[in-house]
Amino acid sequence: MGAGTDAWRSNTADNGLHYTTLPSPDAGSSSNSSGFAPGGGDTDLAVAPVKNSVGNYNVYVASLSLANVDVSTSTDKGNTWALNPIGATISGDDREWIAADGASKVCISYHDVSTDNIDVNCSFDAGATFTQLGDAIDSNHLYLLNVVGGNEIGNQMIDPTTHYIYQTFSGIDSGDVQSCTVPTTGPCNTHVVYMAVSTDGGKTFTDQVVYDNPNRNVSYGHQFVNVSIDKAGNVYSVYSDNHNVSYSYSTNHGTSWSAPVQVNKAPANTAIFPWSVANRSGRIDIVYYGTSYYDGTNPPDSYPASAAWYVFMAQNVSATKAGSTFTQVQSTPIVHFGGVCEGGISCTGNSSQNRDLYDDFGVAVDLNSASTAYGFASIVYSDDQYTNDPNDPPASSGCTTSTTNTGSCDHTSIATQTAGMRI
Repeated sequence: MGAGTDAWRSNTADNGLHYTTLPSPDAGSSSNSSGFAPGGGDTDLAVAPVKNSVGNYNVYVASLSLANVDVSTSTDKGNTWALNPIGATISGDDREWIAADGASKVCISYHDVSTDNIDVNCSFDAGATFTQLGDAIDSNHLYLLNVVGGNEIGNQMIDPTTHYIYQTFSGIDSGDVQSCTVPTTGPCNTHVVYMAVSTDGGKTFTDQVVYDNPNRNVSYGHQFVNVSIDKAGNVYSVYSDNHNVSYSYSTNHGTSWSAPVQVNKAPANTAIFPWSVANRSGRIDIVYYGTSYYDGTNPPDSYPASAAWYVFMAQNVSATKAGSTFTQVQSTPIVHFGGVCEGGISCTGNSSQNRDLYDDFGVAVDLNSASTAYGFASIVYSDDQYTNDPNDPPASSGCTTSTTNTGSCDHTSIATQTAGMRI
């Protein structure tokens, strides 16, 4: 936060194999010392599903500043950006997300720090102004706001066909309220996965339970619960309990959900930080960091230096059918050894916790049906390893064999699928 956002683009003909650097989406605010810019924290990106008046798809980038949410819009494929440094109607925000609809509608969601509410702001002029405000937590679930740590925000998606908005989060249930408000107990575990569904474009939401784990010692607030939507309107919820990644699906716009199904398998004995993308009906890719290490006791934050982490992708082409299975592939070399902090900014400055993998991760697929790479995935991930490879050069002059597995070697990499099953 405060350092701005970097951006890259791969040209259509290249199919994601090479990237060129673009101007920073919030560079226009670099001289602004008001506290509202520059952003750079918790960056998220969305692309409009419908072309604008000049024949391009608007690209939107959201990031946290010290006081608000930066929203930057490009109408020319990222060559230039227009910045709105006050995208959030309510100031004092945390962990924003962004989603696009039509040619010029864009919505951000974020945690209101003072109330712990999840707010959804929508713009109808490509991010220039955000005039609509909705609450993702409905009146039947206000207990989620009454205790510290009662909910943890996940991402937001908009169905381009129905225009329904889906905002996912994890939280407590009504039975937790009394015990969670006792000062000596501390925050309760967010053992319930929720999906807030808006059928009126983000004005109002109804919260549906995806899965309520009866084991109150389980928590799904591990950066982050995730939602994706396929072209048939099926909705997928993906979540991690600090050990396994599971998914549930809905074929009725989030009204009801399947039982959870475990996604990862050996050698990914521990799987964290799940993200997903869906395309054609029933087809989904889920990515996560995985390691063969698991001792049944310690959380990933405390894993030993011998724990080697990789990026894995699991693919299912019949994900709305009971009994369907995933094909899991290791997508990268080792990206980290040791513990992985999942507490976000609370890890920063704590010498006993490692945040080299941050909590920024993602996967996208080529949606151009005329492309030779249609349905292939590209995975964006963090890597703190030294490699003497022209395709993956050291992150900086300070990245050497002696500083590998430290922040000196931390960098962003992209793994692009070139063969295999397409979604």
